[in-house]
Amino acid sequence: MQKKQQQQADQSSQNIMATILTSIPKDANVTKIDYEGPRIALYTDKPRFLMENNEIISNLVNQIKKRIVIRTDEKIRKSEEDARKILDALVPDDAGLEATFFDTATGEVSIEVKRPWLCQRNAEEFNHTEVTEQTGWRLRIRKSTTKPSNTIKSINYQLKISSADRAKQLKSVGEEIFRPRLVQKSEVSLLTLGGFGQVGRSCMLLTTPDSKVLIDCGVNPGARTPSEAYPRLDWANISLDELDAIVIGHAHLDHTGFLPVLTKYGYRGPIYCTEPTLPMMNLIQLDAIKVAGAQGRTPMYAERDVHQIMKQTIGLSYGTVTDISPDIKLVLANAGHILGSASCHFHIGNGDHNFVYSGDIKYGKSMLLESADTRFPRVETLLVESTYGAKEDIQPTREEVEGAFIKSVNEILKGGGKVLIPIPAVGRAQELMMVIDKYMKSGQLIESPVFMEGMIQEATAIHEAHPEYLERSLKQKILETDDNPFDSEYFTNIEHADGRDEPLREDTPCIVIATSGMLEGGPVLEYFRNFAPNPKNKILFVSYQVNGTLGRRVMDGARQVTIMGRDGKVEVVTINCGTEKLEGFSGHSDYNQLMSYVQRLRPKLRRVLVNHGERRKSQNLSSAINRMYRVTTHYPQVQEAIKLF
Repeated sequence: MQKKQQQQADQSSQNIMATILTSIPKDANVTKIDYEGPRIALYTDKPRFLMENNEIISNLVNQIKKRIVIRTDEKIRKSEEDARKILDALVPDDAGLEATFFDTATGEVSIEVKRPWLCQRNAEEFNHTEVTEQTGWRLRIRKSTTKPSNTIKSINYQLKISSADRAKQLKSVGEEIFRPRLVQKSEVSLLTLGGFGQVGRSCMLLTTPDSKVLIDCGVNPGARTPSEAYPRLDWANISLDELDAIVIGHAHLDHTGFLPVLTKYGYRGPIYCTEPTLPMMNLIQLDAIKVAGAQGRTPMYAERDVHQIMKQTIGLSYGTVTDISPDIKLVLANAGHILGSASCHFHIGNGDHNFVYSGDIKYGKSMLLESADTRFPRVETLLVESTYGAKEDIQPTREEVEGAFIKSVNEILKGGGKVLIPIPAVGRAQELMMVIDKYMKSGQLIESPVFMEGMIQEATAIHEAHPEYLERSLKQKILETDDNPFDSEYFTNIEHADGRDEPLREDTPCIVIATSGMLEGGPVLEYFRNFAPNPKNKILFVSYQVNGTLGRRVMDGARQVTIMGRDGKVEVVTINCGTEKLEGFSGHSDYNQLMSYVQRLRPKLRRVLVNHGERRKSQNLSSAINRMYRVTTHYPQVQEAIKLF
């Protein structure tokens, strides 16, 4: 049986390669055709021909229905030292070339420049084809960051040292993806492993006769027992070797916190996510190791397991159709939640079924991101989040919440107090930076020092490095002008613990933005310990607080709580300061936005499943969708098997 399958796979591969060979003109000088993960790579020693005749590749893609990339033959690639000299000479001086990264697994060179528009607007000033021909490396242009990103540097280093292994792995992944289907009739099931009837440990398994795809792999930060904290992979009864792929919607720990455990125990298959999601989740996962150590807990995984994720991840852009198994194509769409967050559209079989996992969505524009995308050509089953799925979960307008923020903060600063904003480093922190910068510049917010911990600075650098994922006008500012709102004079970054002296001084009215967002660990606890006893101060919550977390208890009115002290002993903190929850900055949709999102998809929908919400909220949203739109709905719990088709 295995021999027959191998023969079929070889035949399928030969058919694809034969089609390409007969369709490519001899002038293209194609020297090799190989799999590169979900793509087919054409190697040439004369890249100019294919780069200047794009229609050849477009026609071929339409013919074979596979993604194709042009790669340069290794023999024409200049040494990195020589290529760097050529780039130094060719890149316009005003562009500000700051760094180069050569990826030998793909033959691409990424250049980081201060003013990317000077390398893209005029072929006479800077011709990409000319650069590739002279260096032998395909060119990618990146926006350099105001302050260097250690996370991006670390990823580049890991990619560099693993380039030979990555090239082999990408070829192996391609062979698995393009193997022939065993069963032509599709049957599709979904196993709920976490994040159903709860917020936290999002995880599910999408299965067909040919494929097993794990979607998200998070932890529950508020859980107190392992059976509630981690995805129920034991119940799914599969080995890691059986997985064709893991798809990650966005970087938050409740969606990615268990992923390093899978690489620790041997998962070596592909991990798909958007390009900025990789550095974002690496940043958060590595920080979780530090937080666990600071709390006296043994981390579930080590740095090497996070580094392994870097080597296995295949970054995708929004809107790109990508084969991830013999019978599943994936398209990622903007979810509006955090940088790079994606709704995942799975096209199964030959159009047999289309399943969309919304992920965490914000169906409303913000200062940082565009509203969640609803432009799916077909959707039969939708799985939608319900974090704010209760009827009373109506958030104020942006004008109202920004006005409330200004009033709340000004009140404390006028009284000589301090405002502590516990916040996730990713997403809400950058949104708040935009708001503070705007209103301090306009004079509506009292000018005062705004202190931010180093992890927020690192996350902000990752935003700067991926401006194409930001709100249109913000993207344009960063990519086409020298006006960078993230590089504001009002913000002071605190790199080390000894830098906290100033914000902790009694006579310093200030705003402190620190992680973690739910007071579960990290530098925010040092500020919380100092600010909470003083009635002049305030703790301002602007992000969701999961049940069971310290942040939720404080927000709900607790006047005394225990935390882990600096000496490792339990410490009691009395809360005399004010506490306030501001709705409206959330990266999640409120009830009305969720209903509007579903309505936009409704003409095509056959079924709506509801997850990522406390049980009553999932139930309420499910009932409302069924009643309003006459669509079959269900709010599953963890450990359910649902037949989609």
